[in-house]
Amino acid sequence: MCGIVGYIGDKKAQDVLLSGLKRLEYRGYDSAGIGVIEDNDIKVIKSKGNLAVLINKVGDETIGTQGIGHTRWATHGKPCDENSHPHLSENGKFCLVHNGIIENYLELKKELIGKGYNFKSDTDSEVIVNLFQLFDDGDFISTTKKVTGKIEGSYAIGVIDKENSDEFLVVRKDSPLVVGVGRGENFIASDIPAILEYTKNIYILDDGEIALISRDDVKIFDKAGNRITKKLREITWSLESAEKQGYEHFMLKEINEQPEAIRKTLAGRIKNDLVDLNLNMDDAYVKSINKIAIVACGTANYAGRVVGHLIEDKLRIPVLVSYASEFRYNNPIIDEKTLTIVISQSGETADTLAGLRESKGRGSKIVAITNVVESSVAREADYVIYTQAGPEIAVASTKAYTTQIIALFMLLIELGFKRDILDVATINEWVKEMQSVPEKMQLILENSQLIKNYAEQIKDSSSLFFIGRGVDSVSCLEGALKLKEISYIHAEAYPAGELKHGTLALITDDVPVIAIGTNKVLMDKIISNIAEVKTRGASTYGVGFEDENKLIAEVDYYIPIPRISEALAPLLAVIPLQLLAYYTSVVKGNDVDKPRNLAKSVTVE
Repeated sequence: MCGIVGYIGDKKAQDVLLSGLKRLEYRGYDSAGIGVIEDNDIKVIKSKGNLAVLINKVGDETIGTQGIGHTRWATHGKPCDENSHPHLSENGKFCLVHNGIIENYLELKKELIGKGYNFKSDTDSEVIVNLFQLFDDGDFISTTKKVTGKIEGSYAIGVIDKENSDEFLVVRKDSPLVVGVGRGENFIASDIPAILEYTKNIYILDDGEIALISRDDVKIFDKAGNRITKKLREITWSLESAEKQGYEHFMLKEINEQPEAIRKTLAGRIKNDLVDLNLNMDDAYVKSINKIAIVACGTANYAGRVVGHLIEDKLRIPVLVSYASEFRYNNPIIDEKTLTIVISQSGETADTLAGLRESKGRGSKIVAITNVVESSVAREADYVIYTQAGPEIAVASTKAYTTQIIALFMLLIELGFKRDILDVATINEWVKEMQSVPEKMQLILENSQLIKNYAEQIKDSSSLFFIGRGVDSVSCLEGALKLKEISYIHAEAYPAGELKHGTLALITDDVPVIAIGTNKVLMDKIISNIAEVKTRGASTYGVGFEDENKLIAEVDYYIPIPRISEALAPLLAVIPLQLLAYYTSVVKGNDVDKPRNLAKSVTVE
């Protein structure tokens, strides 16, 4: 959830650190800071607020060539200078940055206070740096093993020692961390874009691994302290791909990238008009599956709900779709005949990881849908489908959602084929429909002026409602979430038939109601529900196929989408909803890419 950068080399450390932190702004943060070794001391500069505040505070003061930096999103203690990272140990020898949560920090803090330690912040992270002082035995690896043996929870930790200007140390558990390898310089980061300007060669650390980093070497140790060899990976996407490329915001860029993102998700997986995900899933196991559990958070959860509807309808397998944050606390009924699908754009979502481990512990096989190669969910799953969507920078997820749906839909087809439920002719038809999605998305994107006009109409609304029937009600959930996330307008999504069970009390004159109608069987039902809200004075907007004349006639305003198979309609229906949320946020003057109180990669519970 926070951002970490570290550097050792011959460059001015503050320049590398501040540049890297700027690349991580998309993750969401409330404060930032750097710590640099110079003249056998550690200079720490940190502040509440955005990076501009920190940059102004840093000025040209530091000249050291080794340091660590951090952007913080508050979990323990309010946003303020004192709670910002990095943190110094009581004796000033160690300086630390930390992502994650230390679950037993109160117990440890009490113990340290009893030993005479004083604390300057309310954070759990300051406990860790003082443990480094407590256990300091002159050996960085040995000291780290003692510290990590004491703490419980999740962490990615970077530590510098003012008496050791030749190297620094990192260690991780359940929180992402990479090491960048250069020539005469090396780097650390919580996410690759922070260091891509300087190197494309990285090590991805696994849980429990420790890296001791000098200017010319990276030594990696397992949690027992044994030296190990890891594969050096080359990043193939460019820094430019993580930039805005002329768009006003990352979110708009990513909305417009969806046609190409869908093509990339499909690439290499369609052969002779059939689907081949290369999962090597045993046919006998597939036929034994009697339940599917889908575990995810937020937008990813809604992607799971869309395809969960289709799995039950087309394959007749019961599907349980759970919020990952609730899943493992509900004592789920999972066994070896359950297939669990976990969905996470980053592959590091803490709640989703916990759900994965819960299911695995109960004997379930795991399919992971993620965008990040070698992420935690990818490494721990039995089978992985990478969405291949490229970097998603904006906090509000867009192309992750649509590529997750396509990946899940391909999984549905493969399961249906192996279970002898879907015939070749049906699969051929669906494959052709999937291949048509990018072009049809592009047609909607070219009609964005209409949606801009509607954004102007709803921008001053205090509340807004999305209604739909069947799978359209899931598209409503995603539309409402996007609007809430970035425009800060209260929005609620309802299965339209539930309106008469209480929600109609909230429909008054000029309240906007957005109705999604892509299901032929339920079309008369949704039209009847639209009539109900119009009678109460609502201003109605429809999203449906371009030739759906009955729906067009019923609503006040209409957003057409190209005709496509109803099974794939959610992929097109969501595009106008994303654009409506985006343009409403813009006309309200909000920070679209960094909505308040939110972060991109949620790596804590």
